Amino acid sequence: MSIPVDLADLARALADQAPGYLLTTTDGAVRAVSAEPEVTDGVLLIEDAGRRTCANIAANPAVTLLFPPREEHGYALLVDGTAALTGGDGERVTVTPTGAVLHRPRRHADGPPPPEGCGADCRPVG
Repeated sequence: MSIPVDLADLARALADQAPGYLLTTTDGAVRAVSAEPEVTDGVLLIEDAGRRTCANIAANPAVTLLFPPREEHGYALLVDGTAALTGGDGERVTVTPTGAVLHRPRRHADGPPPPEGCGADCRPVG
């Protein structure tokens, strides 16, 4: 279950996460590449995304960024967004986030689920 979060806190949330992965799709297959985006004015900038990733984005701009937790049983950060190709080299990508959630399996929780009812122990950013 995803809980909508305030995207204004995304830069702070990213600072607490391990380096992540940009997930794109083409023809039903998912491609993952490492990503350490910079956040500027609410947009995530990813340098050197790679030719195949950029080709996937050109065909389908819906993407997800996955940032694993830094510590065992911590929260992973998932960011959904719309990607665009920018820059002259063609491998620079911007992602405009449409939603984000901190998530971990219920079995990793420190206590009962939050009152919002996310049985998988999700929590909002912020």
